[in-house]
Amino acid sequence: MQALIPFPNISPELVSISLGGFEIALRWYALAYIVGIILAFQISLMALRRVNLWAKQTPPMRDDQLEDLLFWVTIGIILGGRMGYVLFYQPGSYLSDPLAILRVWEGGMAFHGGVIGVVLAGWIFCRRHGLSKISTSDLVVLGAPVGLLLGRLANFINAELWGRPTDLPWGVAFPGAFAQDCGQLAGLCARHPSQLYEAALEGAVLLAVLLVLAFKRGALAYPGRITGVFFAGYGLARFLVEFVRQPDAQFVTDGNPLGLALHLNGIGLTMGQILSLPMILFGLWMIARSRREHT
Repeated sequence: MQALIPFPNISPELVSISLGGFEIALRWYALAYIVGIILAFQISLMALRRVNLWAKQTPPMRDDQLEDLLFWVTIGIILGGRMGYVLFYQPGSYLSDPLAILRVWEGGMAFHGGVIGVVLAGWIFCRRHGLSKISTSDLVVLGAPVGLLLGRLANFINAELWGRPTDLPWGVAFPGAFAQDCGQLAGLCARHPSQLYEAALEGAVLLAVLLVLAFKRGALAYPGRITGVFFAGYGLARFLVEFVRQPDAQFVTDGNPLGLALHLNGIGLTMGQILSLPMILFGLWMIARSRREHT
């Protein structure tokens, strides 16, 4: 019998109450967003107050400006993440039912879209206040892996975004007919817990690297270096995990069982990998640029 791990019996809802016939629930996914943003803010605030970490001992903004930026970043995450999912993954479905775009409670957020939303929100904010865009970017991304870590753990609890079938002993039997449709003759279908892989790589590992670089290696004194490491690190982690992550259903066909968004004779890239490549290249460019500016 294949070794596998049964999916833990954890409800996606942390707490649920009924008010006037309406059911109001606090979900783990929403809590991950809230706690992730708060913790990321605290990490950024801690870095901002240590003036010795910044070039010329000059932090990019004041404490109160960081609080204002938090609001802009939150809006960018929500709007960008939603529109990214709509445009990158299911444009046809939402074109046929545009009002579905507003039904965010039904799920559907894309990290790459969230990044675009945050970049636009941050650019507008910096332009309005006359702040350094690159140093502000370093400040924002420093704590971002915390949100990624918590978000991927919430994906696991929700039993969503799971991986491809596997016979490895840590394969997880996720619930649901679709998750259990592996073409197996009998027994449960075990899949890669790709959400946990991403939580480890995009979250814990990347967070540790950024904190060491910022607080121990003086990387914040080189504008753009932290931003570059974040983009390259996330892009690489996501690119690698995509090899074991179950592709989005809209890309899977009889002639393309791997769900590759761009391929030739069965060899190609998933949508997640396509969107990650520009992030890797941009990150490497930012790292090289920060090095040239200080040599």
